[in-house]
Amino acid sequence: MNGSAPDPTEHVLILGGTGEARALASSLAESGIEFISSLAGRVNDPRLPVGPVRIGGFGGTEGLRDWLRSNRIRAVVDATHPFAATITRNAARAAADAGVPLLRLRRDPWVPGDTDTWTRVPDLPSAAREVDARGGRVFLTTGRQDVVVFAGIRSAWFLIRVVDAPTGALPPRHEVLRSRGPYDHASESRLLRDNDIDLLVTKNSGGSLTSAKLVAAAELGIEVIMVDRPAEPDSPVISDVGAARDWLEALLD
Repeated sequence: MNGSAPDPTEHVLILGGTGEARALASSLAESGIEFISSLAGRVNDPRLPVGPVRIGGFGGTEGLRDWLRSNRIRAVVDATHPFAATITRNAARAAADAGVPLLRLRRDPWVPGDTDTWTRVPDLPSAAREVDARGGRVFLTTGRQDVVVFAGIRSAWFLIRVVDAPTGALPPRHEVLRSRGPYDHASESRLLRDNDIDLLVTKNSGGSLTSAKLVAAAELGIEVIMVDRPAEPDSPVISDVGAARDWLEALLD
């Protein structure tokens, strides 16, 4: 369903279109816990989880708070992307205001190995400055909404990989590659070699879906500009889907 209210028997709201959110939905469906998943709707043709789904925003913190109350939600699991800072912040405030327990289900970040060459930066503008200083041929994998941050860079050529086409300004020298993961090591290595990439720019999303590019970059001696995750509200955090299900079962029992 699209934006409609859940049945009164549903108790859990899962936020996020991530693989963790889909896995949790499947686990809850098997366990018999009633739930509804919510997707922001920013990706065309998203991968939908099992069970009831709403698509679209809530109208900020107050809108989400009122939705939790009116739909008698017993618990919220924020399984959104590690860089979805706005909804994570809104969820924490709305759940607290509504008196609803909240759990953050977030995949672990990547950590550099002995063969990795990373330059860590706190945000995307900092990443853009690092790219501008280096130039060269850049593999940009930060997402379509962030491409505009690099639009003014003339010192580099960009291979921009996105799921949906960017809608904002683009760098003057670029190629857009529309593709959806997961990606394997062989194909990532071939992509980097065939395009003579000498710099990879990515966010520290974590997980295995897109980690093959980091392994390939390390083997080819390619530097990585790694954007650190934004700060999040102080709330219970776990990275395991099974543990999230256990938390919900204990809470709802």
